[in-house]
Amino acid sequence: MRESKRRAIIFLSLSFLLALAAGFLVINKINEMNEQLGQMVDIYVANTDIASRSPISPEQVKARQIPKKFVDNSYITDKAALQGQVTVVPLSEGDIITKNMIKPTAQLREENNRLVTVYASDRIIFDQQLEALDRVDIIVSYEVNDQPVTEVFMVDVPVAMVSKTDTEFKGAALELPFDKVTAFIHQQHYVSTMRILKANVGKGAPAIPEPFRTRPREPGATISDPANRALMGQQNQQPLAIPQPEATQP
Repeated sequence: MRESKRRAIIFLSLSFLLALAAGFLVINKINEMNEQLGQMVDIYVANTDIASRSPISPEQVKARQIPKKFVDNSYITDKAALQGQVTVVPLSEGDIITKNMIKPTAQLREENNRLVTVYASDRIIFDQQLEALDRVDIIVSYEVNDQPVTEVFMVDVPVAMVSKTDTEFKGAALELPFDKVTAFIHQQHYVSTMRILKANVGKGAPAIPEPFRTRPREPGATISDPANRALMGQQNQQPLAIPQPEATQP
């Protein structure tokens, strides 16, 4: 074998070995970087231009993968979190969607209704904790000519949503017709006391029994008192049987 051919074979072999070594080092470096960055996570971006205050539909967003190391709490990582949301700013195609760019769609039954938020306070009292879709009656107390007045202000008002924690009920958003909003807000600001009662829409026996048919004894009185003896006599008295005339034979 010629010397030149032998040298060519040696150089090719060395080049191949060096290429393998370089590839091995590159793969190791990539693996180290992946370990440092962590696994890839899907975030969601605008798939098309999205106008402000418009509901987000599934075809308007798409997933994009980025290293978990660069993901913080502001990113949307669950597509279901975009359901029933609207954008508060216009988005262009490719813009990353974050939590501060969206808000829930108002759940109103009619377009002329408005949501009015009511928080519990010293003057506004919720007699029971509420849930969304409940209904409430509103009782107000105020003074007229230095005389206290208590009256029913509104009845059967729908509850759109509630604000509460695991241990505390904070308030609720009530759905009101627009022409009733100003009257309600006026009462909310200036009424002496507002009681918000959960409306009972169920069926069955009343929770409060009927009043007693007989007058109870006065506190501290005994059966020997004349009034109580008469009362007990009325309670123990049996109704008289009224005889019915017998039918005569024709």
